[in-house]
Amino acid sequence: MAQEKPELNILSNDISTAQNKFEKKRYQKILPRHNIRKRCPPQGTRRNNDVYVTSSSNFKSQLGQCRKLIEEGEQEIVIHGLGAALPQAINLALQLQDLSHNTWCVSTGTDTVDVVDDLEPLSDDVDFDTRVRPNSCIHIKLVKKP
Repeated sequence: MAQEKPELNILSNDISTAQNKFEKKRYQKILPRHNIRKRCPPQGTRRNNDVYVTSSSNFKSQLGQCRKLIEEGEQEIVIHGLGAALPQAINLALQLQDLSHNTWCVSTGTDTVDVVDDLEPLSDDVDFDTRVRPNSCIHIKLVKKP
C-alpha cells in the first residue's frame, strides 16, 4: 500500500502538468496572432463621493481628493479598486482612517467583474475577436461615525 501512494501522486502531477500545458497552448493560439486591446471596465453611475483607484493613479492626489471630500462635509466616501489596484485602494482607505483618528467606520465588499478584451488581428487571415475575463474588485465604504 505504501508503494501505491507515490504512483498516485506522480499520476496526479502528470495530469496537472498536462492541464497547464493545455492552458499555455490555448493562450499561445490567441496571443501571437492578435493584439490585445483592453476595454474600460464597467462603472455604475458616478457620484461625487466615489473615488476610483487605478494602479497608475497618483496616491497623494487621491488622498487629497478624499480629504477635500471630508472637508466639504461628505458623510460617506466610497473607494473602488479593480485588479492590480486592490492594494492601493485598501491603503488609501487605511490612510484616511488613520488621518481622521478613527472617526470613520470602514466596511468592505469584494466582487468579480467581467471585463472585455478586444483581440485585433495582426494579419489578414485572422478575424477580430473578443475575450471576456473575470477581474476582482473591491468597494470600500467609509461612513462618518455619529
